[in-house]
Amino acid sequence: MNYIQSRRIGDKIYQTVAWRKLRQYYYGKVHGICERCGEPGNVVHHKIHIDESNVNDPNITMSEDNLELLCHTCHNREHKQVHEPLREGFTFNADGELQYEDTGRDTNQH
Repeated sequence: MNYIQSRRIGDKIYQTVAWRKLRQYYYGKVHGICERCGEPGNVVHHKIHIDESNVNDPNITMSEDNLELLCHTCHNREHKQVHEPLREGFTFNADGELQYEDTGRDTNQH
């Protein structure tokens, strides 16, 4: 089955009976606990992220060796680290304006 044509790569996988069974099995296997922080988990996460090169590889998409149960906080942290849109030291304030946070680091390093 070719999953690349969905709106977001991998979306169709999450609608399959096989994925739902694997997700339920894995959730129970780790007792519903986030594998990073020990809080209640709710996202069965692929350690190797699904992309165009592996979306049709069941060794990536459907292997419990590539899964971990995360809470929303750890899952968001995982994706922020991989997909952080801002340069280090910059954030948005409460009004949505870009601002620089002085971290005390020497920014003139060569």
